[in-house]
Amino acid sequence: MPAVNVLIKPASSACNMHCQYCFYRDVADHRRQACQGMVSLETMERIVAAAMEYAEGTCAFGFQGGEPTLAGLDFYRGVLELEERYRKPGVRICNAIQTNGLCVDEEWARFLAQNHFLVGLSLDGPADIHNRNRRDTAGNGTFNQVMRAARMLEKAGAEYNILCVVTGQTARFVEQIYRFFRRQGFRWLQFIPCLEPLDQERGRERYHLSAEGYGAFLCRLFDLWFQDLQKGEYISIRHLDNWIGMLLGQPPEACSMRGSCSVQFVVEGDGGVYPCDFYVLDDLRMGTVGQESFAQMERSEAACRFREASRRVPQACRECGAYMLCRNGCRRDRLVTAEGLVDRNYYCQAYRMFFAQRGQALRQAAAMVCRMERQA
Repeated sequence: MPAVNVLIKPASSACNMHCQYCFYRDVADHRRQACQGMVSLETMERIVAAAMEYAEGTCAFGFQGGEPTLAGLDFYRGVLELEERYRKPGVRICNAIQTNGLCVDEEWARFLAQNHFLVGLSLDGPADIHNRNRRDTAGNGTFNQVMRAARMLEKAGAEYNILCVVTGQTARFVEQIYRFFRRQGFRWLQFIPCLEPLDQERGRERYHLSAEGYGAFLCRLFDLWFQDLQKGEYISIRHLDNWIGMLLGQPPEACSMRGSCSVQFVVEGDGGVYPCDFYVLDDLRMGTVGQESFAQMERSEAACRFREASRRVPQACRECGAYMLCRNGCRRDRLVTAEGLVDRNYYCQAYRMFFAQRGQALRQAAAMVCRMERQA
C-alpha cells in the first residue's frame, strides 16, 4: 500500500471568480455535466474511509476548485471529524487547500492555522497585473481581497504559499512581480504557465504564453532568485526547488517533472474519481467512491490508459542533454501528433533556452544550497 494523495473538488467547478485563463471551467465544460454539485459529508466519509484503507505512511487530502471555500467551514469541520474517526495507526494525515482568498476572513484563517492546513493562495502580482485576469463574477478586480486574505493568514499563523499563473502578459513583468512578492514578505512561491482550452490550437487566447516568452521569463526569474541566494537569502520557488533537488540526487516532488503521469485520485462532487486535475473528463472516470476501492481504481482501464499515454519519450528528448531535468514537462503541455501520440512539450524551446543559458548557474546554486543545508 502506498502513500495516498487525494484531491477533492468540494464545490465542483463552482467559483466566485471568473478568471480569464481558468482551466477547470474549460475542463468542466468538456463533460456531459459540467458542475457535479457540492461534495456531501456522506460522500466525504466514503472518501476518507477508502483513502485510509488504502494508505500507508501518509494520507494527504487536498481541496481545490472551482473555489473550495464555497463548501463552507462546517464542511471542513466535518472533514476533520471524519479524519479522526477513520485515522489508522502509523498513517500521518495532511490537509491542504488552494483558494482564491475571497472567502477567507479571520474565522477561516484561524481554522486553517489551528488545524495545520497548508494554504495555497492565488495571486498574480501587484494590482494592475493581478486584476488583468483575476476578476470576480461581476468583473471587478480582486487584488485587495486577496491581499487582505494573505494578511489574515499571516496574523493567524497559517502556513501558506503564493501561486502565480504566468501568461504572455505577466511574463514580461517578471521583475516587477518578483520584487513585489519579496517586498510583501512572500517567501514560498509557485509560478505555473497558463493552460489554454483543451482541443484548441495554441495562441488564440489573449493571455497566450509563447515558448520564447516563457523561456525569457524562466531565465530572468532565475537571475533575480540567484541574486538573493548569493546574498544568503533562500526564496522557495517550486520549480527551482525541484530542479535543485534533482541535481542533488533527490526525486522530483512535482508530478510534472517525473517524466510520466501517475494517478492522483481527483474526486468530483458526485463522488466520481479521475486520475489528474487537468483531465477530469468523462472518458477518464476511474470509478466512484463507495463502489470501487482506490486499489481497484488505480488498476482500472482508464487509469492504465492515462498512465500509458504519458510514457512515450520522443526521440528529440532522448537526444537532449536537458532531458534529465526537463523530462518533457507536464503532459497537459505536450503536443499531440497527427497519429494521436503524446509528443514534445509545447515549451520545449523555453526549457532548452533556460538550461543552455542558466544550466551552469543552476548547478552552482545547487552546490550553494547543499552547503547552506549542511551549515543549518
